[in-house]
Amino acid sequence: MDKESFIISQFQNAAIGDDGAVVGKWVYSKDLFCEDTHFKQGWLSPYQIAQKAMLVNISDAIAMNAKPKYALLGLGLPKNFSKQDIEELSKGFNESAREYGVKIIGGDTIASEKIIISLTIIAKKRKHTLYRSGLKKGDILAYTGVLGQSACELQELLNGGVVKAESRFAKPILRAKFIKAAAKYLRCGLDISDSLSKDLSRLCILGGVGVEFCEKIDKNTLCSGEEYEMLVAFDPKNTTKVLHAAKITKTPLHIFAKACEGLYVSECKEHHFEGDM
Repeated sequence: MDKESFIISQFQNAAIGDDGAVVGKWVYSKDLFCEDTHFKQGWLSPYQIAQKAMLVNISDAIAMNAKPKYALLGLGLPKNFSKQDIEELSKGFNESAREYGVKIIGGDTIASEKIIISLTIIAKKRKHTLYRSGLKKGDILAYTGVLGQSACELQELLNGGVVKAESRFAKPILRAKFIKAAAKYLRCGLDISDSLSKDLSRLCILGGVGVEFCEKIDKNTLCSGEEYEMLVAFDPKNTTKVLHAAKITKTPLHIFAKACEGLYVSECKEHHFEGDM
């Protein structure tokens, strides 16, 4: 068991295990975005740091077909962070939140050695909630967009490069319109944060099934993290309807596999912790 899974296992209850916790008519989710774990100093401007932190958190609500409404912001900032930096950071939070109809309603701030951002998103549950569980033998597996770009951009940054204006690493593309349109035809799904391979293994473990790929996928695509595209599964009889939802929302959708007997286990390295327990 990897460390992340072991930590989660210490707090088991019915609400834990998806991108967000469904409690009554609301969906609650939280992600951290921290310097030297998710980014290094100089890679992103304060605006881009806040923008990405907000988007990756909103992504969890979208992944469950919930409507993000409110956000609580926890912020740890180094003492050398200037007023101009804070203004730019605040602009990134506010503009990204407004884009998805989210209101920042409170939080906390502290001084810290590095930038630490903790966001809680409170979203309104819709009729067709999309969970991670439910994958069945014979189901079709697909992902939105193009994968692998985030890993390439990360490697470029590690080699001393800079973030381009259209960078997927800096500003993920969220698939809210597609998920809303397709949700009632989908069996299960989640956003691809830890890599296609790792997140695929989560669906397979919950469903007790394996994967039969219909094409060879290179390791860069399988293991690229922080994509925030959607991984979805659906009954073959709903293929036409799911493809139509993708077409009307102008969402690229790539069918790459189907669920079969067996068990799929990811061989990609962990993104949150080094190595297994």
